[in-house]
Amino acid sequence: MLTECSAKSFGFARVESRSVVSAFDGGAVTSDAGGLLLGATDRAIGLTDRFAACFSDHRRTDLIEHAVGTLVGQRVFGIALGYEDLNDHDQLRHDPVMATLAGKLTARRRDCAPLAGKSTLNRLELSRPEPSRYHRISHDPAAIEALFVDLFLEAHAKAPEQIILDLDATDDPIHGDQEGKFFHGYYDSYCYLPLYIFCGRHLLAAKLRRSNTDGAAGAREEVERIVAQIRRRWPRTRILLRADSGFCRDELMSWCEANEVDYLFGLARNKRLVAEIEDELAEAMKEGEQTGKPARRFKDFMWSTLDSWSRRRRVVAKAEVTRGDTNPRFVVTSLPYAEAETRHLYEKLYCARGEMENRIKECQMDLFADRTSAATMRANQLRLWFASMAYVLMSALRRIGLAATDFARATCGTIRLKLLKIGALVTVSVRRVRIAMASAHPWQREWAIAHDRLCAASA
Repeated sequence: MLTECSAKSFGFARVESRSVVSAFDGGAVTSDAGGLLLGATDRAIGLTDRFAACFSDHRRTDLIEHAVGTLVGQRVFGIALGYEDLNDHDQLRHDPVMATLAGKLTARRRDCAPLAGKSTLNRLELSRPEPSRYHRISHDPAAIEALFVDLFLEAHAKAPEQIILDLDATDDPIHGDQEGKFFHGYYDSYCYLPLYIFCGRHLLAAKLRRSNTDGAAGAREEVERIVAQIRRRWPRTRILLRADSGFCRDELMSWCEANEVDYLFGLARNKRLVAEIEDELAEAMKEGEQTGKPARRFKDFMWSTLDSWSRRRRVVAKAEVTRGDTNPRFVVTSLPYAEAETRHLYEKLYCARGEMENRIKECQMDLFADRTSAATMRANQLRLWFASMAYVLMSALRRIGLAATDFARATCGTIRLKLLKIGALVTVSVRRVRIAMASAHPWQREWAIAHDRLCAASA
């Protein structure tokens, strides 16, 4: 962030007979110089301009200081750089790197900063699908949702033969008397229950929901929308849905079967299921006693619930014994045995879904997707989308600029710490903005590689 001049000096212990003195008098200094890579990434994929196009501005044009595109870019870049709170922008509005990223170095009015403060950005977050007297900026939720899928599709040079869509729900703690507040017994807290859909590292959907609902609520509608958009571009691509037992619902499986979409879901165990693998559990128990190591057996069979499923389906069971304790697990799938044999289906295909949890952690812990503290669910959904767009931007930086480097699989938090948080002295003249970054920065090579690749991608 930009430092402000101060007459106060701070003294420290002497070093080699020299006094050590510091002061906030460095002038136009930023701690976010590496964020220029975010601007290059944005130009490569066109994120903020297209995100801003999902908003409509009904303000008087002669009174506008901060255009919607500037506000949207400022918020997305701010989150990516680690500033989750709107209060931070009262200082960031003077930061020269943030102004460069937002494309606005000077204000139209003399008494105004180049960028917006917390109050103006708060009005953006409180925007509604339809404008009103006190909310002159509106947004189109359907257009925002479609943009996530468009960005995913454009990230591929050609249509893949098969993609796997991972679905999961997680808790988003609520602090205060907010709309949609309910207590969730499993998470032991008041929270929202957002639905996430990923394809690998690509985020396709982030839907905020109340927590007093089934974990799979709305999943079919989201999947139907996303699959339709994908098939318009990739009609021959095979699609597999993968999720835990919270999404094992007949409505979703029946839709998949009717629309040629494969699925692989966890299946909650019960007495009937466990009875199906008694022999396998006994064999695993015997082997475990003999070897002293965990033992596994697998079984493949057709199965149906007593009344909730509309048909019999293929179930794969893992009969596992660890330290004398049984640990049976079950999955249900539309994949035939000839394509995915029992052990491979469970260990290689189903268990790989755990990687999605790391992506959710990135969204919530690194990019503050759980900072949903507004009074209304509508505003909190928009906050979730801002954080999700910041994730998409960071993910594109990793995919385009950092492939085959030490940061190719780094988290968003690591990338921000090591490549974006760079101190620099900023000099603004009539002809150019010069950002002199720290000479001792340890990751200069990787930063230069990312810069060259992003510039080539946006050419």
